[in-house]
Amino acid sequence: MVTKVKPLTILSLLLPLMVSLFLLAKGAHCFEGKKKLHLHKLQWQQKSGSSSSCVSHQKSRIEMGAITLELKHKNYCSGKIVDWNEQQQNRLILDNLHVQYLQSRIKNMISGNIKDVSNTEIPLTSGIRLQTLNYIATIELGGRNMTVIVDTGSDLTWVQCQPCKSCYNQQDPVFDPSISPSYKKVLCNSSTCHALEFATGNSGVCSSSSPPDCNYFVSYGDGSYTRGELGREHLGLGKASVNDFIFGCGRNNKGLFGGVSGLMGLGRSDLSLVSQTSEIFGGLFSYCLPSTQDAGASGSLILGGNSSVFKNSTPITYTNMIPNPQLATFYILNLTGISIGGKQLQASGFAKGGILIDSGTVITRLPPSIYSALKAEFLKQFSGFPSAPGFSILDTCFNLSAYQEVNIPLVKMEFEGNAEMTVDVTGIVYFVKSDASQVCLALASLSYEDETGIIGNYQQKNQRVIYDTKNSQLGFAEKIAVQCDDQTMLQHEFFMLQSKLKPSGFGKSTR
Repeated sequence: MVTKVKPLTILSLLLPLMVSLFLLAKGAHCFEGKKKLHLHKLQWQQKSGSSSSCVSHQKSRIEMGAITLELKHKNYCSGKIVDWNEQQQNRLILDNLHVQYLQSRIKNMISGNIKDVSNTEIPLTSGIRLQTLNYIATIELGGRNMTVIVDTGSDLTWVQCQPCKSCYNQQDPVFDPSISPSYKKVLCNSSTCHALEFATGNSGVCSSSSPPDCNYFVSYGDGSYTRGELGREHLGLGKASVNDFIFGCGRNNKGLFGGVSGLMGLGRSDLSLVSQTSEIFGGLFSYCLPSTQDAGASGSLILGGNSSVFKNSTPITYTNMIPNPQLATFYILNLTGISIGGKQLQASGFAKGGILIDSGTVITRLPPSIYSALKAEFLKQFSGFPSAPGFSILDTCFNLSAYQEVNIPLVKMEFEGNAEMTVDVTGIVYFVKSDASQVCLALASLSYEDETGIIGNYQQKNQRVIYDTKNSQLGFAEKIAVQCDDQTMLQHEFFMLQSKLKPSGFGKSTR
């Protein structure tokens, strides 16, 4: 007797093969604890935006009680042609300034040395407009769309406001509170104004108006800053609405914000967006950052919902957030180990309970003891390639200009509770030069062992990172087909590609 196989059974048998072939086509081949990186397929040139508005293609949707906002790289909003090599090199310099600012802020919070705004000196920059590796989302404020940088290391959400005494150039119209019937100023003697000290490190200052408004000031490590008054306004997040949302109405702003309207603070203080929307979203949010910087690449920021709305290729693994009353606005984890190519590192700096995760920092910073062990093992496994000079904070570099593809050792970070994050191949190496003549290990060392480590956004790419503030947990999961867009696209894109798939062999790196 001949047994007929149902079409559905055939599809279920072929699906694993289809997924494997699809992953091969996307350039993330697995090989003995390594991933293959196709150097000749990477796109280097940053193209100018064709639209006058960086929000015109931003999307939001609601699914199973969760709001999803599309995430774009900040360069999508700049609308400028940028020299790629100069951009890559300068963003490392600015990132180092940002980390120095964070370390200084942490030390001030621990020592209780909160600075008053009237005594704060505004940092100066060179004035050269450079791009940085931040990500943006679109919100609605007072009925108008605003693009804002998504930053888990900040608390106060702010936008530039008219009349503006000093504002940087942004793509879309500056918010004008005078034409919004729902805008209200926050008074100086209010509890909200007093909350600024904890949220920003700078206490609120009374204006000379009657009654006096609450003025704020926030500075960032790269010399950027915003100054203005606190306000309340109607906030729209997809189809969700928030009345009397507290934000900074910036009248005096300067910095390297890439033409966006302002910043979204996703920290843990009472003034953060997470805290202000906790009754709606339960203190739960997550994001996935796209691995590329061109306009076609998008990720997502999800507010609320449950894990069923995530589309992951691996289960979510959770770790507890480490409580620290002195650093209560940050998300702090306990890094218990790192493996490279399946080899476990041995270092004294693990399990110290003090590494923070930050979407506003680019390159991950590790204590010297951990970084030294990581560097030594990486050099052992990634051997035989010509070396290149280090650049800025990156000291382990190679000249790969003669190679079309290389096998990169997998880096896996492990956290308390058996949670783990496998770093995407695009987050392990950093291209200082577009011809691959200077490609560096994309992690750096802190200056001192007692400084606080930081997991930057460069190593978080193509991961679903889940922040559950109610249960004080943080989760990681890899994305399906290394894509951050949560729309179902696997089958469609596979069938579009299958006619031209020619998987390469799993061999040594080729010239």
